[in-house]
Amino acid sequence: MKQLITRGLMFGNLIEVSSPQLVDRYNRALKHLTGKETALKDFHIDLSGYSPEIGDEFGDPLYLNPNGANRQFILLTTAQKDAPLLNIRFSTSRGILTQFIEKNEAQLFALTARDAVCGELQGSVYAVDTPARLFEIRQVTVEADTIGGHVADAEKLGALIEKFRREPDGWRDDALIAEMIGLARRTGDVTRVPITLPAMTFEQGNFWTSYFGGLYVFQDVKFPAAISRLPVASLGTVPIAQVMDFTHRNHIADWLDRNLLVEPIVQARGADAGAILRQKMDFILVDAADRLGIALGDARRTELRKLAYRIGTALPDEFLGLASMLRWVEGAGPWPRISSEHPAYFYTLRARAGKDRDLVNMLLSELAPMDVRQMFITHKERFYEDYAGWSDAKKVYVAEFLAREYQVDREGAREALFGPEPRMDELARPQMKEGPKPTRGLRDAVGPWGAGAGGRGGGPVGPWGETRRRG
Repeated sequence: MKQLITRGLMFGNLIEVSSPQLVDRYNRALKHLTGKETALKDFHIDLSGYSPEIGDEFGDPLYLNPNGANRQFILLTTAQKDAPLLNIRFSTSRGILTQFIEKNEAQLFALTARDAVCGELQGSVYAVDTPARLFEIRQVTVEADTIGGHVADAEKLGALIEKFRREPDGWRDDALIAEMIGLARRTGDVTRVPITLPAMTFEQGNFWTSYFGGLYVFQDVKFPAAISRLPVASLGTVPIAQVMDFTHRNHIADWLDRNLLVEPIVQARGADAGAILRQKMDFILVDAADRLGIALGDARRTELRKLAYRIGTALPDEFLGLASMLRWVEGAGPWPRISSEHPAYFYTLRARAGKDRDLVNMLLSELAPMDVRQMFITHKERFYEDYAGWSDAKKVYVAEFLAREYQVDREGAREALFGPEPRMDELARPQMKEGPKPTRGLRDAVGPWGAGAGGRGGGPVGPWGETRRRG
């Protein structure tokens, strides 16, 4: 992983902890949560306070997430909200922690100035021992306090103050007054500077989890489903209507269509379809050349074109399918017929705007794994797993590309690929959006999805499917 680390593509933007005061605070929080302490004098932490160096020291990358279902966290600074989240078990965890910090930023800023804040993402289960247990996690509650219990003390002090004001002879209650003074020494004047950190509850209807080989759960859609990276049979009985794995391409395509979760790249508003398709083709070509043992050279587009000539008849179907799509986009070829059975199919799609956009793009990245840029942006866990098995030449190419083309403008790259962040009024349900109309060919397709009805019986579906008969 050295290529990624040196370019800031792995463990980038972690928060450095090197001052003795912060190390001491972290240790007190760590002991409070786990009963352990670190001997390290400096280390780095992620959004949740997890440190890869301490994980190595303990030989336990899950020392803040021992049961895997209820992640604990340590906050030393509100700047952690911009750090990555490592060792993700649930795709919702980063968003939940970020929202918690942003919603309580003023309070957390004041609290972390005096002590570490620690807490837990509490789900409704204590362990995930079977796939069926995942469907019981419908909400996640975040509760937190400082190690010294400042929030709890402030709540107690507030209650005592109300009691003092309410009781006519409260000023004679020496025990009450002494207790109030003792608490005030720790909390300060809560009447002027209130200390509150209320518990926050978040819905978790649709999510990805790393458990059981990787599983997508969609419960808050019109047609609920679970999609597994491993064979369906490995899941056993789960309480959801439709269960699929990655070999069920037609069924997944039809399910995405019926839930209005995806759109063709060439019809997406504001997308430079030609540029996106060319880059996907480059990634596929690099993968093909690497598998065949052909040197990549400097991997510039002119060199990649020569690679395509050398590979010739061995070019993968994914490349050929996208090439036919590119010819149509540029007006140099007929409307391509690419159904969900075609290997290029999922490379031609992106998620529609909506609350599940990132989760759907994450799923698409696994269905189109040679698009390494989308994989890196939307599913870093799978990216790092695949990266470890690549040749040195491909590792260098991908690391250099991401550092050059993505790191310099991450927000711009995400918007160019996936569209702008959805508006708040779009989060309730996916919206049908009309993209720019192609100059020719679209009127002959069966809507934007081709022969869509066939997928419900397991047949191919897709935006590039069969054309409608006239008359």
